[in-house]
Amino acid sequence: MATRIANPSSQMRKQPRQARSHATIEAILHAAAHILGERGWQGLTTNAVADLAGVSIGSLYQYFPNKLALIEGVRQRHFDDVLGALRAAIEGEKPARQRITAFVDGMIAAHARHPATHRVLLEDAPRGAASKPTHEAFEASYLTCYESLIAAVNPHSSGDDRTRRARVLSSALAGAIHDAARRGSLQTPRLRQELIELVAGYLKMK
Repeated sequence: MATRIANPSSQMRKQPRQARSHATIEAILHAAAHILGERGWQGLTTNAVADLAGVSIGSLYQYFPNKLALIEGVRQRHFDDVLGALRAAIEGEKPARQRITAFVDGMIAAHARHPATHRVLLEDAPRGAASKPTHEAFEASYLTCYESLIAAVNPHSSGDDRTRRARVLSSALAGAIHDAARRGSLQTPRLRQELIELVAGYLKMK
């Protein structure tokens, strides 16, 4: 289980305003995620991240004051990837089966970006106390996406039923995907099909 740390400096130091700044942050977070997956929390250093990202240590510190801020940045990027994929799947008019398939594909794609990193984020890397609102906001939006999927597939279901089912289904799907990421089987066709059948079966969609 990840450790919680009371540290108000776990947030980004400043927000990017220009395209170049966005590109710098993207390179830093990509490097941090890669190193985190390869070396774990103990092997992550700001110097190593700066070297891999191709930026100066001063440029890194402009945005991320320490390792904890880097970790939170990687987590936030993952949250954004997951929510973006799920929202794309539930938007627009789609047949139920196609919507479920897009939902599963979105979850797989979001976790395939840095699969080895997720175990470290879940189990080893600490969490700053200042990040609690961000995590709570993600959890709320995440469950809302599942409720929207359930409403689209079963439009006559009640609000309480959708909430209950969203919690069960989100836990089941996330657990299966995180386990597959650990085992290196995340992008196998068999897993994809099994996950589609799991969601369709739970929602009683033939």
